[in-house]
Amino acid sequence: MSVHRSVRPRRQEIRQVLPGDDLIPRPAGILTHAITIHRPAAEIWPWLVQMGGGRAGWYSYDRIDNGGEASAEQIVPRLQQVGIGEVFPGKPGLREGFVLLRFEPGRYLILGWPAPDGRPIVTWAFVLQELGPGTTRLIVRVRGAAGYRPPFGLPQWAMKTLVPVGHWLMQRTQLLGIARRAEAVP
Repeated sequence: MSVHRSVRPRRQEIRQVLPGDDLIPRPAGILTHAITIHRPAAEIWPWLVQMGGGRAGWYSYDRIDNGGEASAEQIVPRLQQVGIGEVFPGKPGLREGFVLLRFEPGRYLILGWPAPDGRPIVTWAFVLQELGPGTTRLIVRVRGAAGYRPPFGLPQWAMKTLVPVGHWLMQRTQLLGIARRAEAVP
């Protein structure tokens, strides 16, 4: 897989209403990324449902977001059944993390980070759109609600400058990791 493979969304993907957008109707920030994967959506879906720290990993920088454990290179059968409210831990050993808010197998998976009142302060949507036989567009959108605070105690100005850059690096690596794994399966 080329390290120069694009994860840039197309203009219509940026404007497109995606599943889960309604969960944070007036976001303080939106980040959208996308990649074309040369596999049908049904073959990409298993990689999405098994994500999470202490599960199959996040397919990104494992030292940062998976406690140093390598993300899975194969489908893990015991992680293929998910339900609303299931936690996708942020890191191995944690009980908190992203909560599964909505899903439609083979089509979309919507994760959210809950605020103290239970509403999502952040949503993370993974949407599969088949372009043709054996080719799928994976569009990923993050929406942050008003009041979302930057991670690691960063100042508020970091929301518009540092957080998007850091997120792009992590999201790019994740998308490339998902594509590589899905396309490696014969």
